[in-house]
Amino acid sequence: MLSALAIFLVTLLLIIRQPRGLSVGTSAVGGALAALALGVVHIEDVRTVVGIVWDATLAFIGIVLLSLVLDAIGFFEWAALHMVRLSRGSGIGLFVNMLLLGAAVSVLFANDGAALILTPVVLAKMRRLKLSASAMFAFVIAGGFIGDSASNMLVISNLTNIVTADYFHIGFWEYARHMWLPNILSIVASIAVLTALFYRSIPRRIDRVALPSPKEAIKDPVMFRLSWLFLVLLTAGYFIGDSYGLPTSLFALGGALLFLALASLRGAVRPYETVKAAPWHVVWFSIGLYVVVYGLKNAGLTRDVAYLLASLHTYGENTAIIGTGFTAALLSAVMNNMPTVMVMDIAIDHLGAAAHDSLVYANILGCNIGPKLTPVGSLATLLWLHVLERHGVKIGWKAYMKIGFLVTPPVLLAALTGVL
Repeated sequence: MLSALAIFLVTLLLIIRQPRGLSVGTSAVGGALAALALGVVHIEDVRTVVGIVWDATLAFIGIVLLSLVLDAIGFFEWAALHMVRLSRGSGIGLFVNMLLLGAAVSVLFANDGAALILTPVVLAKMRRLKLSASAMFAFVIAGGFIGDSASNMLVISNLTNIVTADYFHIGFWEYARHMWLPNILSIVASIAVLTALFYRSIPRRIDRVALPSPKEAIKDPVMFRLSWLFLVLLTAGYFIGDSYGLPTSLFALGGALLFLALASLRGAVRPYETVKAAPWHVVWFSIGLYVVVYGLKNAGLTRDVAYLLASLHTYGENTAIIGTGFTAALLSAVMNNMPTVMVMDIAIDHLGAAAHDSLVYANILGCNIGPKLTPVGSLATLLWLHVLERHGVKIGWKAYMKIGFLVTPPVLLAALTGVL
């Protein structure tokens, strides 16, 4: 247990700190190799891990790759400018519209896609509108929060969703059927709490004249029109593929590569640069970190967590659902949601099939919303902070956690009521 815990803590510290630009994938693989060398895990465990996460990681790469192509043709900038136009000059209206846009992007293009693509687009618009420092902070922090809190509805909305769906063999339609209500409750609660919290910082009126029309954002009209049809067909493909037991990555990555090829033929993107920009390090991050977490499982940690969840179940199913969600949230906030969802998935599996349905979804909600308590809670937040810093915006831990502890508990509780 000591060796497994030490390897995990060192790996997690390197992932969070990223000393000298060390990528999260390199740190995770290093931890996995250390676990192998010390006998914490064995080569058979590595094969098991690859079998669990390969579909999730490739699907995630496909979703982000598709987002990059759409961004190149002006899709997200067009959407952001439309949100400004629909606000009709109202600052509160713009705040709510931007949160709705962030929620939609998170549902369809994953929370990491929202962090990487939408954040700089929205930030540029806020600067053009010449908002005050407090208003900028409100829009930025709220956008970062909604990216995770709205990433529950579809399997593709979050890497944790894909990992868990694959682990428990949950189909695309079955997952959506269980999670559409919790996700709507999470979005509504997020908008309500964030609007109330930042009401005084949001300007009553904004000057829309400072921004161009949405049409001016479109770089390739043909690809832009095609993108709407493509997204409809791709979403339908997920559900059709579910009926035949086909992997999510077949549609996510396959569809992204097809769309990239079409955009390349049109000259709308440079294929090599687009593929290079995709976060390939996430592949090694997922596999490596899961191997490290498997070491904790071998050392007995997941049995201890399973015992805790079983204890909660003795007080009734509703108590177990709420308790599981908040346990996952607290663990995610401390040790990141990717290792947490892996530990919790294995622990829930120990409880047997009777506990799966409700606790699996409570775990996902806890791992998706709970990380907002701290800046290290999710990979999406780490990416979001990195994107902001590159654009000259730095948010300190104290300022972040002050908001996180006010917003996260009520939003998580609201989402969990959708599972009861």
